[in-house]
Amino acid sequence: MQLILLERVEGLGNVGSEVTVRAGYGRNFLIPQGKAIVATDGNRNLFERRRAVLEAKQMNTLETAQADAAKLNDVELSIVRSTSDGENLYGSVTTNELAELLTEAGHATARRNILLDEQIKTVGEHPFRVRLHPDVTAEMTIKVESQSA
Repeated sequence: MQLILLERVEGLGNVGSEVTVRAGYGRNFLIPQGKAIVATDGNRNLFERRRAVLEAKQMNTLETAQADAAKLNDVELSIVRSTSDGENLYGSVTTNELAELLTEAGHATARRNILLDEQIKTVGEHPFRVRLHPDVTAEMTIKVESQSA
């Protein structure tokens, strides 16, 4: 299926790129989300008329994401959890909990945008990333502390 991208899609292309994707991905995700349109002659002409507006919108979104990333660098997160031996946690710190902590700190973030390289199962400082835009990722750390009995 040939599509014209209306916004940047990670791993696929930028605004205005004509891409070939599987029919299900295009029909069930890209088109309903407003990220792409079918590449027909009429849609190509329509896109060329709207190109400047779409590119300006994409630049505005990128600048907003970069500003949000700068704000997230100042945020310090910490959580207190029960441990089995003062070091290892009962369970782990999940992306849901990280999203809740960020929301409480005033930065609403969806769970799916939080990227963990490994599970957080021990006390200490652990790095994680927050994807704000396909081109912008904020690096953060969370301090996990042991609950004293």
